[in-house]
Formats: sequence, C-alpha cells, structure tokens
Amino acid sequence: MAAKTLYIRPIARMAPTPGAPAGTPRALRVAGRSDLLFAAAELIERDGAEVRRRIVLAEELHASQHPTLEPLLRRRVPIAGLALDRPLVMGVVNVTPDSFSDGGRHLDADAAVAHALRLDAEGADILDIGPESTRPGAEPVDLAEELRRVVPVIEALAPRVRARLAIDTRKAEVMRRAARAGVALINDVSALMHDPEALRAAAETGLPVVLMHAQGDPRTMQDDPRYGDVVLDVYDWLAARIEACAQAGIPRSRLIVDPGIGFGKTLAHNLALLGSVSILHGLGCAVLLGASRKSFIGRLTGAEVDDRLPGSLAAALLGAAQGVQILRVHDVAATRQALAVWEGAQGA
Repeated sequence: MAAKTLYIRPIARMAPTPGAPAGTPRALRVAGRSDLLFAAAELIERDGAEVRRRIVLAEELHASQHPTLEPLLRRRVPIAGLALDRPLVMGVVNVTPDSFSDGGRHLDADAAVAHALRLDAEGADILDIGPESTRPGAEPVDLAEELRRVVPVIEALAPRVRARLAIDTRKAEVMRRAARAGVALINDVSALMHDPEALRAAAETGLPVVLMHAQGDPRTMQDDPRYGDVVLDVYDWLAARIEACAQAGIPRSRLIVDPGIGFGKTLAHNLALLGSVSILHGLGCAVLLGASRKSFIGRLTGAEVDDRLPGSLAAALLGAAQGVQILRVHDVAATRQALAVWEGAQGA
C-alpha cells in the first residue's frame, strides 16, 4: 500500500434541485448521474497505520481538483446493455443442494428454471445462476458437477427471459461454457483468484465481471477475520484486483465491485461496510451490494433465514441511498416495491 493514500466517501445525499439559488455549494455528481448528488464527503488519508479523517464540502473538493475525484465523478457506461442510471435488481438462482438461503429447493433444473422465470416476471434485471454454494463452511464442487447443474438451466432460460443472465462461479471452464450458453455477466466471489485460468477466461469472453472481496475461502473465511480498517482494506484490495484485470485485458468499464458482505467479516465489519459503501465509487466502477438474508441480519435481530426480508430491504435501501448500482437479492418483488416507494419519494 502506497503512503498517504487518499479516499473520498460521499455523504449527505441531496435530492436534485432544479433552479437552486446562486451560491448553493456545488454537489458531487457521483458516477455522472444527475440524481446521485452529495453535498459533502469524508476525506480520508491513510499513511501507514495512521488514518486521518475530515468532512469537506463538495465545493472544496471540486476546487482541489485532486486526481482521486475524477473516477468518483466519471459516468459509468452500461453493463451487459443495462444503463446504470437507477438501482438494478439481481435475483438469486441457486442450483445447489446446500445454499444457506434456500437449502436446495432449486437444485433440480426444472425447479431452478421455474424459480428464475418467476424472478424475471417480478422484475429482475439480472438473474444470477450459481451451481456452487459459497456459504461459510461450504465444500468445493468439482468442475463436472458444476457444469451438469448449471448449463441446462442457462440453455433453458436464455431464449425465454427478459433479464440478463449471470454465472456465479469461480471456475474458468464454467465461465467459458456459460458464456457460450448465453450468460451476459460473470460473478466471481474470488475476484478471479481461485482458478489460475480465470483472468484469461474472463478476458476472452468479453463479458462484464463482478469482483467480490473475500478474506479466505468459504471453508475458513469466518474462522477469525481481521482487518486494520475494514473499509479501507477492502477498497485497497479491490483496487489491486482492478489493476490485475486491466493487465489481463479486462478494462475498468467492464468491472463491477462488491464489498463481499458476509465473506470473511464479523458483524462489525459488515455494518461498517454497509454504512460506508459509497466510498467504493472512487474505484471508478459500478458497485454491487449483496446483503440479502445474510447472517449479520440474524445476529442483529435474532431472525432466522426465512424471516430476514425486513432486514434485507433495509440493507438494499441503504445501498440505494449511497448510489449502489446493482442490488443482489432473493426477494425481487419485495425489493422492487421498496425501491419504487423510495425512488418516488426521492423524485418528489
């Protein structure tokens, strides 16, 4: 990590105010969006173990012309043909026997297809199809089994759904086969680090890629996760993965970053990331948040997996308020309804 690294966390979101009076401080127009305006930011400087923080108005940041500001403000290009001018909803389709959220209800290909069609009808923009559970403690699945589970589902869905299809995998060959079968997005919880061929495979497909932060692998990630400063450490780790992708031929415009809620994090780590997710806009990529039904909701409230919808919606709206472009959720219809009310109020 370079000395004196500077980070900008947008705060104090503003509603668009046409005809605002002269003298109103200029807003931070994050990701080039006229509706994603912030009045101020937390300016964070890390020099080794020392971290300094101060609040600055948007006007002061604009006047500074600091190079860190440009990627924060840069307009994001569409991902898989989807404009990033509103929160997109990614519906979860687990083709696994042991996922934490559905316990194998959609392992059968016909059941997975039916579930995906239902999420598509409910308004999902993306369907994330996963043939390997990555819950804490999960064992890896071999290549042949992943392909057996997922390829028939993708082939059945590709001609039938409006939503874009994503493949949730860590394996290069699954990425290649899924791309040929019709997916439009790769979602890798290891950020293309698990399989030595993954960087090359992802680059060759030409598809957008979600890079998710995780500390450790699913078998060990919750043993004793530790960070110096979880928000800054996750930011720096993702910045390094973006650079590795660029060197492999995957441009920043095709990358989406995900802080990896629940992947090698304690409750305190998860809450810190949720409260500061707007900092990730400084990486110059679209941001994805996957907090739906996760265990931190249960630790906060005592709710079991099937009763975590209220907490999941709260996390989704917290992300939307900070400008997250993609929300990965299990409950598409409920999330769509919550976003409709929130967006309506914002627009008014």
